Amino acid sequence: QVQLVESGGGLVQPGGSLTLSCAASESIFSLYAMGWYRQPPGKQRELVATFTSGSSTNYADSVKGRFTISRDNAKNTVYLQMNSLKSEDTAVYYCTARRTVRALTTDPLAYWGHGTQVTVSS
Repeated sequence: QVQLVESGGGLVQPGGSLTLSCAASESIFSLYAMGWYRQPPGKQRELVATFTSGSSTNYADSVKGRFTISRDNAKNTVYLQMNSLKSEDTAVYYCTARRTVRALTTDPLAYWGHGTQVTVSS
């Protein structure tokens, strides 16, 4: 059973835009908080954007004003709209799901997608 499936990555020129999608299972989408992380080549994984308690959002300083996280509850899908892309945005982007108190304590604390590659280059 695949829990999280990312799509939408690819090659884009600096200044361009991409939109990533993450389709989750209904059970995960309803009981977990969704978000995005990324891992640049040779670097550690870092937070990009997440939904937090109360439907608030949290963004890394490096992407504020350029990236937007959103969701479609009917489709159990979370999106990451990326604008004004820079070479520094090149990374594997991962969809994440963090367990909330509504989920069973025996369930995983978090789920991770397999990632989708975003390459920003001329």
